Amino acid sequence: MARTMTVDSKPIRLTQFSHGGGCGCKIAPGLLQEILARAPQGIVPPELLVGTETSDDAAVYRLNDSQALVATTDFFTPIVDDPYDFGRIAATNALSDIYAMGGTPIMALALVGMPIAQLPPEVIGRVLEGGAAVCREAGIPIAGGHSIDVLEPIYGLVGLGLVHPQRVRRNADAQAGDVLVLGKPLGVGILSAALKKGILDAAGYADMLRYTTQLNRVGVALGALEGVHAMTDVTGFGLAGHLLEVCRGSGLSARVNLAQVPVIEAAAKFAADGVVTGASARNWAAYGADVAWAPGAPEWQRHLLTDPQTSGGLLVSCSPDALASVLDTFAQAGFVAAAAMGGMQARAPGQGSQLVCG
Repeated sequence: MARTMTVDSKPIRLTQFSHGGGCGCKIAPGLLQEILARAPQGIVPPELLVGTETSDDAAVYRLNDSQALVATTDFFTPIVDDPYDFGRIAATNALSDIYAMGGTPIMALALVGMPIAQLPPEVIGRVLEGGAAVCREAGIPIAGGHSIDVLEPIYGLVGLGLVHPQRVRRNADAQAGDVLVLGKPLGVGILSAALKKGILDAAGYADMLRYTTQLNRVGVALGALEGVHAMTDVTGFGLAGHLLEVCRGSGLSARVNLAQVPVIEAAAKFAADGVVTGASARNWAAYGADVAWAPGAPEWQRHLLTDPQTSGGLLVSCSPDALASVLDTFAQAGFVAAAAMGGMQARAPGQGSQLVCG
């Protein structure tokens, strides 16, 4: 069963403080787009290789001919009750953006917001310990940070990494004819919904931790492969939302074979029983008009494709000739569920739907 921390004989449930956990608490994509449209255009120096133009995972700034700085930040409210697990999940998720660009993390800064009057220091300390454990696994220091007193627990990282400028893997460089490979199975958001309802068993919780704390460090090796054209990680907007970002950035459309999409078995069962997140519905409301959904496909599969993933898998767009190498690289790194599940294609003139699912 899911773990909690007990202080003075009183159990502390972190999720009771949060209105939405993990990447499910991200601002809905439609509203986010409206907000960002009102933001003034900033300075764009030639050294800025990746900025905000395609909603990519991290910013990339060229330092010299052989090095570019990858910079990102990510934080959220609790998705689990155990503070140590919360710290691990949040840190793993934050570093994923660096790996998604093909970069190697070099250091992190901690972002901490806690309701000081309601959470004892030992609980907050365990959150920080979890984040530090993941950074040690990634081989980097937490070299500083910032903390504030807020109503909901918040934890995350600023992540900094390095990548060769020619190995930057953007989400906007997919090519027609590419195969799409997903590194982790879908369903983490659904498992988190089951946890909040008190119906997630120990095996389901173990699955949730297994995937949310698995570092996407395989992105470094994938970024070095010939034939890997684009990468992103699947997080709060779900597989469909982040794949649509690839489509828009690349000027292409995509198809997804629903039977080939890897999913967490327990999450599929929960989805079929109607256990889903509110963020899933918000995601579909924001981009459903751009998705052609097969008439016979069940509703629960749509909930899986829009399910907000916390520390989700890498989504790779590669040439068919590189597919075997991509799958082998995933397998050698321990991503046993990685699977080819679709492809990129040219968009027909006047085509409304950018993503076809069936």
